[in-house]
Amino acid sequence: MAQAAENSVGRYLATRLTTLKPPMNKAPNPFKTLALLNRQQWVFFMIAFWAWSWDAFDFFTVSVTVTSLADTFDKKNSDITWGITLVLMLRSVGAITFGIASDRYGRKWPFVVNNILFIVLELATGFCQTYQQFLACRALFGIAMGGLYGNVAATALEDCPQQARGMISGMLQQGYAFGYLLATAFGRALVNTTPHGWRPLFWFGACPPVIFIIVRYFLPETHAYRSREQVRKGLTGGVAGAFISEGKVALRRHWLLLIYLVLLMAGFNFMSHGSQDLYPTMLEAQYGFSANRVTVTQVVANLGALTGGTLCGWASQIFGRRFSIIVISVVGGALLYPYSFVSSNSVMAAAFFEQFCVQGAWGVIPIHLMELSPGAIRTFAVGTSYQLGNLVSSASSTIESTIGERFPLPPTEEVEHRYEYGKVICIFMGCVYAYVIIVTFFGPEKLGHSFDAEHDSDLNEVAAQRHALDEKADPEKGVVSHQG
Repeated sequence: MAQAAENSVGRYLATRLTTLKPPMNKAPNPFKTLALLNRQQWVFFMIAFWAWSWDAFDFFTVSVTVTSLADTFDKKNSDITWGITLVLMLRSVGAITFGIASDRYGRKWPFVVNNILFIVLELATGFCQTYQQFLACRALFGIAMGGLYGNVAATALEDCPQQARGMISGMLQQGYAFGYLLATAFGRALVNTTPHGWRPLFWFGACPPVIFIIVRYFLPETHAYRSREQVRKGLTGGVAGAFISEGKVALRRHWLLLIYLVLLMAGFNFMSHGSQDLYPTMLEAQYGFSANRVTVTQVVANLGALTGGTLCGWASQIFGRRFSIIVISVVGGALLYPYSFVSSNSVMAAAFFEQFCVQGAWGVIPIHLMELSPGAIRTFAVGTSYQLGNLVSSASSTIESTIGERFPLPPTEEVEHRYEYGKVICIFMGCVYAYVIIVTFFGPEKLGHSFDAEHDSDLNEVAAQRHALDEKADPEKGVVSHQG
């Protein structure tokens, strides 16, 4: 058995290079790709995109109001950022809880409950009177936020036409960058423009989820989930028993894959946090950018992210998921020097293309995770691997800032404490890109994998086990025969 396992590993490693060859699938142009979706598939995508965008909006409401929150609660900015840290720490709890619920009960009702929690917790944050209340609300919000990603990925992509998967994946993922832009815009419009200070931004954040709930209520479950549910109903033990059996089979057969997905997502989250979190500080403290120049640079970078995610997701349908991630990571690594060392307005071009690459690689992720994840626990695997990877990478900005303090720069009239953050970001991101390339190279790929229940090997194994038990059962007494 050990020899067989060793041979199997050897065969797998031997195919990593050959399977990287682009399949060069013929894909329609982007506009024809979008035309492949029918009306219901479009509505599924739009509700998933807007929910994911608003998830990001709700997260960044704290980021854009740190100073105002600190003034209200008489705390330091670093105390307020604990509200962000708690969200990141507790996301995995939500991913596990809502992931299991979505795989067992469907995509609709966990989504509805998730958005009800968003409404309650955003409103509650807006009414907080003490720092302790604020932290409690954000901690609970982290659980709610962690539960959404796997659900929206399944909602948008399970029924998506196979040729359109890559592009829809890229568009869905960029809902996060879109949410950041919305938070920035509405922050400017609502924060400190009324006697209520920062609170209107949170009250406003509680409104759109009402619309998401209403729309999702009138939509059915995805076809992929309904077909799986139909098979479960026909098995001995019913839906609940079949779900538990499927989960056990999936964990037994794919535990190594689930570990790989967490490692992959750790790299990707290090990529986004490492390139973004400390970047505004670098522009302002190291290169002397004004607040407006920093904002414009960030907006330009996010436009690059939106473009890159969509185009690279579409390209992965032609060149394959792994090949697309590796190539765009190589290009992103080549752009690190201008991204972190150019000190003039020209850095905006570098920021656009660097985030084009970062989010271009990210654009492949939703469909790559969906295709790799076991069908029985698809939303659980997608959401939990994403959020555990996020948890691992949550210290990115702390790592970069700590290392940056070893490279002090002379103070200026505007900034007393200056550090060479550009060098740190460049080195850190170089290591991250190398890690992502290596992990992706040695990882699996299931381009075009079917989401239908009849093609699910785990479900087929459970069905075979149940049928075998039925054949042994006493037809009159309904008990298992002990003969033989």
